[in-house]
Formats: sequence, C-alpha cells, structure tokens
Amino acid sequence: MAAVKQQQEPGGGRRGAGRTVATWGCAALLAGTSAVTAFRVADADGPTPVPQLLAFLPWLLVPAGLGLLCALPARRPALAVWGAGLTALLAWYTAAPGAVRAAEGVPAAEGAPSAELRVLTANLQFGQAADALVDLVRREEPDLVFVQECDPACVRELAGALAATHPHHHAVEARGPAGSVILSRRPLTPAAGVPAEMGQPGAFVEADGHRVRLQLAHPSPPTPGRLAAWRTELDGLRRWARAQGARGPAAREGGAAAEDTPVILAGDFNASRDHAAFRRLLDDGDLADAAALAGAARATSWPVTGGPAPGVQIDHVLVSAGFAARDARFLEMEGSDHRALLVTLALRR
Repeated sequence: MAAVKQQQEPGGGRRGAGRTVATWGCAALLAGTSAVTAFRVADADGPTPVPQLLAFLPWLLVPAGLGLLCALPARRPALAVWGAGLTALLAWYTAAPGAVRAAEGVPAAEGAPSAELRVLTANLQFGQAADALVDLVRREEPDLVFVQECDPACVRELAGALAATHPHHHAVEARGPAGSVILSRRPLTPAAGVPAEMGQPGAFVEADGHRVRLQLAHPSPPTPGRLAAWRTELDGLRRWARAQGARGPAAREGGAAAEDTPVILAGDFNASRDHAAFRRLLDDGDLADAAALAGAARATSWPVTGGPAPGVQIDHVLVSAGFAARDARFLEMEGSDHRALLVTLALRR
C-alpha cells in the first residue's frame, strides 16, 4: 500500500520535507525578532545584542515579513497569525504618529514666537570632517553649533575658520573622540557640563532677552562591554534634564515651578527613540525631540556609508517646553560617518 501511495503521489515526501524546513525557518525568524521586540514592549533595553538591534528596530520588519511570507506556503495558520501580528506591531512602533508623540512628553508650544535659534549638531568622526563643517556653517548660518569628536587641534581650526561669524566657543579639550565644543554667534557663559567619558560642555546664551541653557550630549556607545557606561551616562543626562525643569528640586520644594530656563540638549546620543533609556530621558526630563516635532522622527543620521546599509537616528536636538521646531534637515559631511542635524527652533512665551 505504501508503494502504491508513493506512485499515486510522486514527490509527496519532498513536499513534506520542504514544508518542514519552511516551518522551522519561519519559526526561527519570528522567534528571534519577537525576542528583541519583547524588550521594546517591556520598555527595557536588555543585554547585548538587544540594545544594538533595538537601534535598528524598523529594519526588524524584514525578518518579521519574511517569517510571515514563509508561513503561508508552509500551511501553518498559527505561524501566519504570529507573523502578521509581529509585523503589525513593528510597523506601529516605526510609523505611528501617536507613538512618536507619546514619546515626546512635551506639548506643542503655543503663542507668538519671542526668539528664534538655528541649531546645528555634528559629529566630526575624530575631527576628519572639520573642513566640511566649516563649509556647512558658512552656508547654513546656524546660531549655535554643537560639535562632537573634535580634539584640541580641531577646536583651534574651527575657532580660527569661523572667528568672523561664530567668535564665541566653550570646549572640553580632549584627545580623540572625547573632545567637544559649542560654537555661537552670541556670547556664551560657561556652565558646568554633565560628567562623561567623552566631553559634554555646558553653557548659557542670551537669545532676544531669554537666557537659554545649553548642554552638549555625547554618551558612550552601547557596544558590547560598554553597556553599563552607556546606561549610566544617558541616566546622567536624564537626571540633569530633570533638575533643570518643572520636575526639578526647586519645583518640588516650592510646590510650584518658577519660570524655568529654556533648555537645548544636543549632540550624538548614541541612542534612538527605540531605546528605553532615551525615552526615559525625554519623559523624565520633560524634553521633546526637535526632529520629531518637525516631522523627521525616522530620518537617518548614522551610519553614512554610501550604500544600502541600515541607518538609524542617534543625533538629536532635544528641547524643553516652550520651543517649537521646524525645518529639521540631516546634511552629509565629507569625512564623517554621521549626518549633521540642522533645525530651526522658535521659543514661544
């Protein structure tokens, strides 16, 4: 009877084996993708390699979609439902305006603008893009420039080349990627920066009668073996931001917030909005992501490879309540693996 059945169904064994392979392949794709997505749902970053994969969360749609597609010929309804649900969840996290707005934690500013600032942040990759940044600043004419990975020689080069337009600067001078500087058209008053392995200078600037607090951000990257430093330094920025705003010590002791100093926190955060540590910085610090407010929440800032490699937005300009943002643009700089971010901010009463 078995021989007769094989004659009646030629290739039946091969088809069955093919469906088994498809089933296991589909399950492996969906299980791996679900494991990473579960940390996003749980509002946690997890151990290596989860934080590294969470940075590229929109690209997880690829294995989730493949898992869904291979579930169909495998004739496994449960796997198909699993793949469809996972794909829908990832698509929601990637594109839903509600998810983006919920992560900001700051309502849109209202009222007539009383000051306007054009802010540029740029990672120069060990100073290699210094010349490109000079050209970019001369062309775009920002009011404030937050520069990361700029050693003392790079700081001197920028200060000399931009002396006519941006004569004021405050730097943390250090070798390699640890050096950083804030350049300004307007006078700067140095302020205590947030401690980190890489330089994070702070300052105050006057903008049309408003005193604005500036802080450069450049926490350690979440590479294997460096996750503890990454979490600690992002948490340091969160605690600093919380201390500046309505949730800070003055507000808690007085029972009501006095008029807060507006805050601009900008730089290479080595974190995207899909990292729980970054979302806590936004929420607990009462900050908004200017690129998201301007409609560019998913624009890529790193890595710039010239090819189809996946990208992520880890360079940000964060602002306190009272700021509105528009014209967020990510601009390439020759010599850097980051795009610079230029955004126009309006401070409203």
